Amino acid sequence: MTKTNPGNFFEDFRIGQMIDHATPRTVTEGDRALYGALYPTRFSIPSSVAFADSVGLPDGPVEELIGFHIAFGKTVPDISLNAIANLGYAECRFHQPIRPGDTLSTRSEVIGLKENSNGSSGVVYVRSTATNQHGATAIDWARWVMVHKRDHSAPAPETVVPDLAPCVAAADLVIPEGLDFSNYDTAAAGEAHRWDDYVVGEKIDHVDGVTLSESEHMMATRLWQNTAKVHFNTEARPDGSRLIYGGHIISMARALSFNGLANAQLISAINAGAHTSPAFAGDTVYAWSEVLDKAETAAPGVGALRLRLVATKGRDETMTLRGEDGKYSPGVLLDLDLWALLPR
Repeated sequence: MTKTNPGNFFEDFRIGQMIDHATPRTVTEGDRALYGALYPTRFSIPSSVAFADSVGLPDGPVEELIGFHIAFGKTVPDISLNAIANLGYAECRFHQPIRPGDTLSTRSEVIGLKENSNGSSGVVYVRSTATNQHGATAIDWARWVMVHKRDHSAPAPETVVPDLAPCVAAADLVIPEGLDFSNYDTAAAGEAHRWDDYVVGEKIDHVDGVTLSESEHMMATRLWQNTAKVHFNTEARPDGSRLIYGGHIISMARALSFNGLANAQLISAINAGAHTSPAFAGDTVYAWSEVLDKAETAAPGVGALRLRLVATKGRDETMTLRGEDGKYSPGVLLDLDLWALLPR
């Protein structure tokens, strides 16, 4: 009897299956420091305890994506160890700020299955929930991932594709308790542009680019305890390349968006996301954003922007998402739809 974990293959999943993922993970100041070393992030709330205190968030919360990566990493050994690719996200909400000392645990439910026509793989849909040491929900989200079959002759399950909302409604956004942007310091934050300065349909070129390296993406993926073989093992893919973890691209694009969206301080929700093309070491990532919607909130001085954050391989000065055929432009790596909180 083997004692090692081969991971689940497509035929191992069933609708309604509940999976408690191993190894709770405590967030530390080291996570904050390493995140800043890996990504060119400069947002003032996670950078400055004093700034965070000034807007009603004591004890210096870390970047929301640190919590997301940690919680996501917990799911990999059970959901995507044998993945071909992580395909997308939906209905992700950040329920409360995460601070050093918080311990995250993750549980997932299988909510959909669809075998691919090739009979050798299928798509698994899961809804995952990360809770803190008090049992309170910190983050929840849905995602879907393409997974190898162990036995190509195994019968296909009944196809179930969940009905996922195209967007988290503005009324359902969770605003952190105590958040108050009434006395927001734009000089300390780095830009003067507030919620009112952005208009629906506006596109923002974030200008800067970062070239991906093997060492950094593998360090990041290990930091989040993501054990998917395709990120480390050159024998896991036919082309012999290590696939860059999609979350690495998300964090890189988010960090690059500081230039033009420095006051988009907090991610409140991720409405949808698609990794549209693979990324590899040597690719240079750029980013641009489009304002999709605006909403007021009940928090003092706080507004919400719905943003499309797009990462590209190579610079795309046209900021074109799709071609005339409706397909993603060849250089697009990431199409991420999110709500962010800004000062009004």
